[in-house]
Amino acid sequence: MASKVSCLYVLTVVCWASALWYLSITRPTSSYNGHRQFNSISVARKNVSFGNIRTRPINPHSFDFLINEPNKCEKSVPFLVILISTTHKEFDARQAIRETWGDENNFKGIKIATLFLLGKNADPVLNQMVEQESQIFHDIIVEDFIDSYHNLTLKTLMGMRWVATFCSKAKYVMKTDSDIFVNMDNLIYKLLKPNTKPRRRYFTGYVINGGPIRDVRSKWYMPRDLYPDSNYPPFCSGTGYIFSADVAELIYKTSLHTRLLHLEDVYVGLCLRKLGIHPFQNSGFNHWKMAYSLCRYRRVITVHQITPEEMHRIWNDMSSKKHLRC
Repeated sequence: MASKVSCLYVLTVVCWASALWYLSITRPTSSYNGHRQFNSISVARKNVSFGNIRTRPINPHSFDFLINEPNKCEKSVPFLVILISTTHKEFDARQAIRETWGDENNFKGIKIATLFLLGKNADPVLNQMVEQESQIFHDIIVEDFIDSYHNLTLKTLMGMRWVATFCSKAKYVMKTDSDIFVNMDNLIYKLLKPNTKPRRRYFTGYVINGGPIRDVRSKWYMPRDLYPDSNYPPFCSGTGYIFSADVAELIYKTSLHTRLLHLEDVYVGLCLRKLGIHPFQNSGFNHWKMAYSLCRYRRVITVHQITPEEMHRIWNDMSSKKHLRC
């Protein structure tokens, strides 16, 4: 079995390298920035029910799973589910996470479930490559919305929906991105503390208090007709936040009646405000890049803008020097 997986893995890497070279030479990259894709599928589809909702949803999230792992939590209930937002071409980043901090077997006696979140790509070759990757690793979920920057909110809601539907008994959930390094020791033992009673209605990360950017040249531009208020509710940076698993269903249900915004972290903050849940500030979550030093990285939970090569190097260094004091 091990040799079969190894052969499949090597074949997948070769296919990725060949196809991405071909795509970079012969095809322009599809871009969906600047377009709102939220209502791209108008035909109503069968959706999961979370109880009797008396008012008609304005955002029914009527998307089907193209790739799913519905049995991932069947054998044992995870202490932590990690949802990682990624794109089709980021195979190296996904593999680096699988081999470092995202390895589900890092902690004996503590069940961790790692999942990568994607939408549907406009290029069928990339979709097929992700399907092959899924058959090897069984850690990918995909819905049939277009995968683009402006659909990051849909991607996060897909993750919330998945937890609420297939893993509702988990204790905690982390949402993060594929260029984030996570100090799992600090996350598990210092923040979540497996031997303590699980929290409810809990949400923490790097809390931002800000308002809409009206400059159309900005990546975070927010038009007045979409969000007229001058301030956002407090929200956690989408680079990494933690919440108790009960919050996943609460946010998903609230989103059905909350007008969609393309800024995913802001939108989650809007849902939290409706729910009366206040995100807690945690200084361990960093939404910027930090120069590496062993002692500095031992004090944090997340660091942003980490390449796959850096991820391996940092993980190996921290793992091999646990006996050293700072």
